[in-house]
Amino acid sequence: MKSINPKDISTGELHGYLLGAIAPRPIAFASTIDKEGKVNLSPFSFFNVFGSNPPVLVFSPSRRVRDNTTKHSLDNVLEVPEVVINMVNFTMVEQMSLASTEYDKGVNEFVKSGLTEEKSLLIKPPRVKESPVSFECKVLQVLPTGKEGGAGNLVICEVLMVHIQEEILDQNGKINPFKLDSVSRMGGDWYCRANGNALFEIPKPLRNKGVGVDEIPLGIRNSTVLTGNNLGRLGNIEQLPTSDELKEYSQHPTIQEFKVRFQNDEESYVFHLHQLAKEKLEDGFVEEAWKILLQEK
Repeated sequence: MKSINPKDISTGELHGYLLGAIAPRPIAFASTIDKEGKVNLSPFSFFNVFGSNPPVLVFSPSRRVRDNTTKHSLDNVLEVPEVVINMVNFTMVEQMSLASTEYDKGVNEFVKSGLTEEKSLLIKPPRVKESPVSFECKVLQVLPTGKEGGAGNLVICEVLMVHIQEEILDQNGKINPFKLDSVSRMGGDWYCRANGNALFEIPKPLRNKGVGVDEIPLGIRNSTVLTGNNLGRLGNIEQLPTSDELKEYSQHPTIQEFKVRFQNDEESYVFHLHQLAKEKLEDGFVEEAWKILLQEK
């Protein structure tokens, strides 16, 4: 394990470690205007949602590490405390990246990136028409975290209006993550696309009170086959199978085959049970995995 005291390395090096490790990060594609009405559009990956009542988003246009200058987006929200935070999906990621170019003040990144200005309903800055979701916000507060290069400026925003492209909604009116096709920032030049095999579901523990990993029998907990993720999924079940359920499952053809095939090899029997249970867990069949793991020879 490499241990680093932030004070022992340069800000640039630390910046690289932070962005490489704290990832993926959602992107706030922020459109702002200055007091003269000139539009700016720029992406920020120091960003997230911090409440829903009131709905609050926070992004941070940090001071530049190399020369300690501030970004136009920060200057703008200090002059006109309004911002549209546009979400970014895969179809517009290259244009978003182009908009991050440090153009001179007054240059409209909408024009440079080829994106379309859409008039907002409640605030002055325009939103990005191509964005799957846009949030019109008023800026409540700007909190600087320091005065040196690399210091953050927390722009705390209250959402006044939400715009959602209907094609990203499912039949229940919820945002479908596959249709959203969002992207996020990694370290360096790397991005992450939230689609395909990158998306997976985990049942929320809030729906039940899992037994916990500590209640899993030691022989299963110390398995050479099951991973920590597998154990976490096993520990999320509310109650273990009953003796009657285990007895019934013992007649399953695969279990019967294992008992015959490994009748003189306990270690191989347990290994194959755990391997089969792992497959069931990864397919989402938690109760069946438990029935497999608790089979005695």
